[in-house]
Amino acid sequence: MKRVILFLIMTLLSSTVLAAGGLEALTVTTNADGGQSYSLTLQVLILMTVLTLLPAIFLMMTSFTRIIIVLAILRQALGTAQTPSSQILIGIALFLTFFIMAPVFDKVYEDAVTPYMNEEMDMVEALKVASFPLREFMMAQTRETDLKMFSGISGDKKFDNPDDVPMSILVPSFLTSELKTAFQIGFLIFIPFLIIDLVVASVLMSMGMMMLSPMIISLPFKIMLFVLVDGWVLIVGTLASSFYT
Repeated sequence: MKRVILFLIMTLLSSTVLAAGGLEALTVTTNADGGQSYSLTLQVLILMTVLTLLPAIFLMMTSFTRIIIVLAILRQALGTAQTPSSQILIGIALFLTFFIMAPVFDKVYEDAVTPYMNEEMDMVEALKVASFPLREFMMAQTRETDLKMFSGISGDKKFDNPDDVPMSILVPSFLTSELKTAFQIGFLIFIPFLIIDLVVASVLMSMGMMMLSPMIISLPFKIMLFVLVDGWVLIVGTLASSFYT
């Protein structure tokens, strides 16, 4: 796969060079105002490099991490093994992530993508502007203690303004905060199902039916409880609202 991608990149670069009449493929020009403009070939190369990082950006800089962890813990608490399947959980997490991140994506499109497509700003400036909505979203979900920890590890000084926090510190701080929040929600989800397991196990032991697995008896009761309280609506609603508080 890597060889195919490399071949496509080299083919694209060579075709662009031929179309340019023998000009250099990778050029950086200094403008009159002191700024720098990049050749089309270099912009395409940078764009393709960014595209390879999109899965990691989407997974680690959005609400996807919290959602998929909570859904996985929910399946474990229900004790339904592979039901729903991992593909279904990932699909739910993806569409819920699109719903939650829609305001952020819209702002990125309006402030960065549209001006770049209209040639009102260069690619470097567009990438910088596009990072602002993501920074605002991640900063709102990040705990101050996590920021201080990673800032201390990196040896940087304290930041007076949230805009001064570099992405190298903000992203891992956001991830650790998301993991902690996801496990806190998962713990609250686990409690009622754990109580059902304990009650069923106690009843079976008092009846002397120790050879019968409590999971077989408790599973229908846990599913019934989850359906009666409209569990999917509660879980999805709680996850979505947790990003807007």
